[in-house]
Amino acid sequence: MTSPSRPPSRPRLAVFVFLGVYPIVTLALYALTPVTEGWAIWQRNLLMVPIIVASMIWGVIPRIHRHFGHWL
Repeated sequence: MTSPSRPPSRPRLAVFVFLGVYPIVTLALYALTPVTEGWAIWQRNLLMVPIIVASMIWGVIPRIHRHFGHWL
């Protein structure tokens, strides 16, 4: 019988998520700013947030668990 796995450390997971999301947010801002020049901040965020969330759910978080799961 296998022992139940322990839940991941939230502080460590937060650090890895930060390290994965920060470059995506920065690149998205650089890419979207010229296209959305003159837009209100809420309009820019309405465009950018779904991109960030999708990259986190299907990119960053699965890779963190795959590559760094043993450290969590």
